[in-house]
Amino acid sequence: MNILKVELGSRSYPILIGAGLLRQPDFFREHVPARDVLVVSNTTVAPLYLDALSEGLRPRRIVEAILPDGESHKTFTSVGRILDVLVANRFSRDCTVVALGGGVVGDMAGFAAACYQRGVDFVQVPTTLLAQVDSSVGGKTGVNHPGGKNLIGAFHQPIAVIADTTTLATLPPRELRAGLAEVIKYGLICDPGFFDWLETHLDELLAGDPRALAHVIYRSCEIKAEIVGRDERERGDRALLNLGHTFGHAAEAATGYMKWLHGEAIGAGLLMAAAMSSESGFMTSAEVDRVRRLIERADLPTRIDGVSPEVALDHMRIDKKVRGGRIRLVLMGKIGDAFVTADYPEAALTRTLEAYFGL
Repeated sequence: MNILKVELGSRSYPILIGAGLLRQPDFFREHVPARDVLVVSNTTVAPLYLDALSEGLRPRRIVEAILPDGESHKTFTSVGRILDVLVANRFSRDCTVVALGGGVVGDMAGFAAACYQRGVDFVQVPTTLLAQVDSSVGGKTGVNHPGGKNLIGAFHQPIAVIADTTTLATLPPRELRAGLAEVIKYGLICDPGFFDWLETHLDELLAGDPRALAHVIYRSCEIKAEIVGRDERERGDRALLNLGHTFGHAAEAATGYMKWLHGEAIGAGLLMAAAMSSESGFMTSAEVDRVRRLIERADLPTRIDGVSPEVALDHMRIDKKVRGGRIRLVLMGKIGDAFVTADYPEAALTRTLEAYFGL
């Protein structure tokens, strides 16, 4: 097992990464001090791992909230169901909400925990690659809106992240590939050596090799923990973690959160960010080609069909990084050197959208 720490003073918390953690009650005794626990999961994950988690949590009082699976259910209605269960079971402020599942479950459970009695503890138990490398760490919680991705939410840090890597053995190949988009992102924003490693070891990752997966989970969490530790509320460097997301979120919102998995949209968004960087004169075409090849080898989309450039731009205009009506983008000078800017040629954005979105 590997342990990392998100350094946030009195709200610091550990990230535990290892095989078989769900079946080791000592970890839950240490990191879930509450007597009353609400486990939030979905109809796909609960049949696989809820019994093991419940064994680890006993003898606490355990109540379950099982939600429908899928990004389209990441709504106020679903969060309301979680809150209804907390109220109906008379949970007090010293309870803990445990999120068992992927990023959608984690975001909604965390948002409900942030809202209930103005904030109760929650623990992330991520079961997808995307959640283990990204969404479970950092305290961003919330729901989608028809007008935009993650527009409604709160910063609410977990008290622990417990990532059992054996859960990835049941992950469908499409979900595994989607998680790799967020892994690739970390190399692009600040670690060119990690990007090189991914180019060399991608086939092992696609085959589900446990050692390769454990390595990328650890390195991804290490990078994110460091960034969150110095910029919890995205007033500076943390915005770099949104590389590709302004484009990708537009694709998700424009298709009603039904067509693309989050990681698939981000995969296309990473390539768009690279292309936009080249169009703006920041990045060489050779480096864009490297990004394209890795995205293609990961079998992630390289363009978004069914969405016009105009519709994509409309959704981008309500992105959370917009300031003074100007869309700020995360772009790159080279692989491993990302930056946030609103200083780019408008024509470059137009050309990028026309090249990568279309009906």
